[in-house]
Amino acid sequence: RFLSGPILPPLVKFALPLMLSLLLQALYGGVDLAVVGRFSPTESVAAVATGSQVMQAVTNFIIGLSTGGTVLVGQYLGARRGEDVNRAIGTLFSLFALIAVVLAAAFALSTNAIVALMQVPAAAAAPARQYLFICACGLVFITGYNMVSGVLRGLGDSKRPMYFVLVACIINIVGDLLLVGVFGLGAAGAALATVAAQGVSLALALAVLRRRDFPFDFKRRSFRIQGDKAARILRLGLPVAVQNVLVTLSFLIITAIVNHMDVLAQSAAVGLVERITGFIMLFPIAFQSAISAMTAQNMGAGRPDRARQGLKYGILFCLVADIAMFVLVQLVPGLAMRLFTPDAEVIYHGVLYLRTYSIDCILVTFVFTLNGFYSGCGRTGFTLFNSLASTFLVRVPAVFFISLLPGVTLLHIGVAAPAASAVQVLLQLLYFRTGRWNHSVLGEAQT
Repeated sequence: RFLSGPILPPLVKFALPLMLSLLLQALYGGVDLAVVGRFSPTESVAAVATGSQVMQAVTNFIIGLSTGGTVLVGQYLGARRGEDVNRAIGTLFSLFALIAVVLAAAFALSTNAIVALMQVPAAAAAPARQYLFICACGLVFITGYNMVSGVLRGLGDSKRPMYFVLVACIINIVGDLLLVGVFGLGAAGAALATVAAQGVSLALALAVLRRRDFPFDFKRRSFRIQGDKAARILRLGLPVAVQNVLVTLSFLIITAIVNHMDVLAQSAAVGLVERITGFIMLFPIAFQSAISAMTAQNMGAGRPDRARQGLKYGILFCLVADIAMFVLVQLVPGLAMRLFTPDAEVIYHGVLYLRTYSIDCILVTFVFTLNGFYSGCGRTGFTLFNSLASTFLVRVPAVFFISLLPGVTLLHIGVAAPAASAVQVLLQLLYFRTGRWNHSVLGEAQT
């Protein structure tokens, strides 16, 4: 559907289910904390809060790695190389199964070290270890789900991953209420509910794909790692995976810098504003994946002109939505904060932060859509370089030096985010002019 006909309708039809999936995943993560906070002591809340941060970093790594499968499958599909699609999927399934086992074993054996490194309070150390160990054992399911979702996105399908996430979300809520609320298992119960939900979701996904139209035969001989395809998947996916982890780390560093300012309300405000802007940015993030899938298929089909048109439509569509969100935040910034807290001091500092930080909501339209375009072209090495340069050479240093100024507030700290995004967009546009993106990962220059 990405290779012919109108461009905007398939982009929107792909992006909207993905946006709902991202929203469900965000709610999915909040359910554990909400239920544990309602039925368990404070140490369990602290354990889940810390453990979920660690697991989110791991999940972001896996999601980034799956990008390699999305791009490779999409380009083979666009080039109408059906046998290569089957072999790429077989390689991806086998490779990710191996990665899942290694990650699960490594994290299960490292729970004590992780808890010590995160400086978890003594009262919360034991439940944090339990939470991390159980979630580590469930990494096979997390990896499997993201592997399947990556393949489906490469095929231009974002609806079925949304259904799988919805099933997982429902099971997780029921499991949390039962294991935490009824049986009082605290952090361990939340982890068990999460792992069970992911396991059922993965099993459902594989069962559905075996019975529906899916370009993989599921025969035993097809589950093998082919060196050339594994190398391409890792070459495309590893830069995005590393980028995801390091950007997550940068947010932790920025939080630590603000914490060092020693104003509790400011620290709380930063966390809440990050949550608010995370919801606002779901739209461009969804279009990033849509543009990536469309670009991959069209670059594989030798249609870079159509890929560029998809990028243009994606930017215009996102820009309208993001400008509307920016105006809304500027008009009623306190309303968004009140959805999360009644604390007047936290709301005050949060409003200051939103005033300048929300400028980034416009700039990320270009950041995410262009990143999606370059990822679809297979230029994930450039997206890694660009993201890390803007984050660690602009945003983090800016936050650090601004925090040292006398009388500084979050209004000033918030300038760092749009400044970093502006640098990122400038580098993206300069790279576009070089034309180096105009090559398929299958080895051919495009015309």
